[in-house]
Amino acid sequence: MLSPLADRYVAVWNEPDPAARQRVVAELWAEDGAQYTETAENRGREAIEARITGAHDRFVATGAFVFTAADDVVTHHDAVTFTTHMVPAAGGASVWSGTVLLLLDQDGRIRRDYQFTGAAASTRAVVTEFLGRLADGEPDRIAELFADVVDWRLDWPEAGHPAVPWIRPRSTRAEVADHFRELGAVHEKRGGMTPRILVDGRDAVVLGDIRQTVKATGRAYAARCALHLTVDHGVITRYHVYEDSLTVVQAFTG
Repeated sequence: MLSPLADRYVAVWNEPDPAARQRVVAELWAEDGAQYTETAENRGREAIEARITGAHDRFVATGAFVFTAADDVVTHHDAVTFTTHMVPAAGGASVWSGTVLLLLDQDGRIRRDYQFTGAAASTRAVVTEFLGRLADGEPDRIAELFADVVDWRLDWPEAGHPAVPWIRPRSTRAEVADHFRELGAVHEKRGGMTPRILVDGRDAVVLGDIRQTVKATGRAYAARCALHLTVDHGVITRYHVYEDSLTVVQAFTG
C-alpha cells in the first residue's frame, strides 16, 4: 500500500486541472523546494509546477500514458524513497522508470526532490513497447513513443528510390506516424523473427529481419535489418535503420 505522500506525489503528475495541480504543489513542496533530474534543476514552486505541467502535457494529456508508483516506499527520518513508472494508459509494460528520493522539512513538505532514472531498464521497456506497437501496426500509437524532434536515418541513398516512396527524411512525431502509415499501406502481411535487443544505457540495438508481402507485386521478401535507437526521458530520440535495401527494391520492382 502506498504512503499518503507517495500517493499524492504521483497523483499530481496525472492531475488534469491546472488550478488543482497548483494547489497540490503548494501543499506538497516547501516554498523554497527544489526538484532535480540528471539534466535539470527546478527551484521554487512555480518552476516545479511548470516541470510537472510540461510532463503532463507531453505524456498524460495526450491519453498515451499515466504515472504510477510501485509499492516499495521506504522512509528514514526526513527521507522518503520509492519507484515511479510511466505506463501506457491502455495497459502494458512501463516505458520509463525512476527512483524518487524526497527530503522533507520539519512541516513534512518536500524541500528536495531527486529523480534517478534507471537508463538501461527504461530503454529496454521503451524499445519493447515500440516493437509491440510496430507489430500491431498502429502508426499514431507508434509515433507517441517518439520525441518531438527525432534524429532519423534510413540506410538508403539520400535521394531515395521511386519504388519505395516512404523513404525520405523525417524529423517530427507527425512525420514518424506518416512513415509507418505509408509503410503499412503498401504491404499486405508483416512479420519477422523474434528480434534480439542489446541495451547500453540510453542506447539500444535491435537485430532481426523483416518479412512482408508487397501489395502491388504480390512478392514476399525477408530483409535483415538492425535498428539503432536512443531513448531519452521515456521517448525515442534517435531512429537509425540499417537494412537489406536491395531485397526490398527487388520485391517492389520485380
